Amino acid sequence: MQNKIYNGADSLPLGNAKKKLTEGCLVLEGGAFRGVYTNGVIDALLEGGVKMQTVVGVSAGALNGMCYAAGNIGIAGRVNLLYRHDPRYVGRTAFRTDHGIMGYSFMFGQILKDLKFDRETFMDPSHKFYAAYTNCLTGKMEYMEKSDPAIEAAVRASASMPLVSRMVDVKGTPCLDGGCSYKIPLNFALERDFERIVVVCTRPKGYRRKEDDRSLTLQQRLYRKYPKFGQAIADSSRKYNETCQKIDELEKEGRLFLIAPSRDLHIKRMEGDMEKLGELYYLGYNDTKQRLSDLKAYLSKRDPF
Repeated sequence: MQNKIYNGADSLPLGNAKKKLTEGCLVLEGGAFRGVYTNGVIDALLEGGVKMQTVVGVSAGALNGMCYAAGNIGIAGRVNLLYRHDPRYVGRTAFRTDHGIMGYSFMFGQILKDLKFDRETFMDPSHKFYAAYTNCLTGKMEYMEKSDPAIEAAVRASASMPLVSRMVDVKGTPCLDGGCSYKIPLNFALERDFERIVVVCTRPKGYRRKEDDRSLTLQQRLYRKYPKFGQAIADSSRKYNETCQKIDELEKEGRLFLIAPSRDLHIKRMEGDMEKLGELYYLGYNDTKQRLSDLKAYLSKRDPF
């Protein structure tokens, strides 16, 4: 079966960002293939000379954060817009090899290599990258920095969705999607007192999740051997809405800069329409380009508060 790709894939930007770093923290939400929006955002940021000194990502945001930290323009977008329908990356082959719907062995072992992922820049100690994942024993979010030898396992765990993925062993602890505890790792930046915080969301501003989803009860039953993890899932929508409210408040106060979809393209978590995904990529790219001057003004303030 022929692999379906985005028709405009050949025109995606490509290159390596300048080494200059900007003080502050970039916070990246997940959302499975809604993260293609962030693919476009990070390319526009890197092209525009905005490479934050610290980046933290959860789920798809962790994968995006890796490419951003490496300074690779265009790689994150190509991973999704070229390989979405490759069964080694998404589907049956991935499930056989990685025991989950996403084939991270194929991604880490071949895709990133073929796309020339800049591991040397990624590992440069002058900047920080953190993957956020959920500890299934405690139900709490944990963070791992790229210098830790287990960082690949942490990224895999961060992006491994519940129900359709086997738990990932991270230093002897079963872990899964960071979004099961917090879908937007804003607390990471707040608890570390970053003065400049840029948040990238994959839902339009004002979006809130329903908190009475009956499927949560089913998930709690399925994870009855991990009751704290099941409770984290049950609480995730409430915590998401509280985080979004906090983002709105801090944005009004000028304490953070928010980038979010300017319109809703109604993208599914496992969206397979490649032209819609391409449109989502360019929505993120153009939204960021249009706000780049405002972002740089925010980042250049001596005291952004």
